[in-house]
Amino acid sequence: MPAKDLFHTTVKTALVKDGWNITDEHLFIQVEDIDFYIDLTAERILAAEKTGKKIAVEIKSFLGASEVTEFHLALGQCLNYRSALRLTEPDRMLYLAIPVDVYNEFFSRRFIQRIITEYELKLLIFNPEQEEILIWRD
Repeated sequence: MPAKDLFHTTVKTALVKDGWNITDEHLFIQVEDIDFYIDLTAERILAAEKTGKKIAVEIKSFLGASEVTEFHLALGQCLNYRSALRLTEPDRMLYLAIPVDVYNEFFSRRFIQRIITEYELKLLIFNPEQEEILIWRD
């Protein structure tokens, strides 16, 4: 099992505060002979609709030496995880969780915004100090 990201507990707390029920801390998916581990999975019952919404969350801190390299790794992981989820749990949506300062300083760049749009990357932006979700970007 892979190591937890620095913000694993922070994002977990933020999801619970936002009304989510954490169902797995490391979702294991096996597709053919490839094993995947996604950081968190959660579900929330929407009272008004009486339908459930399921998500998987890959958490990234972006604390490496190069934000571009970190982004390459995160995007690649998300694309692979999303493909695996489509085969195994097609009703579960994948989100990339990133700290708000990383979103403001790196993800706001035009080229990165183009990539996010092109690959339809869903983002969960959180405040690490307050352990709160600030933005759900679909």
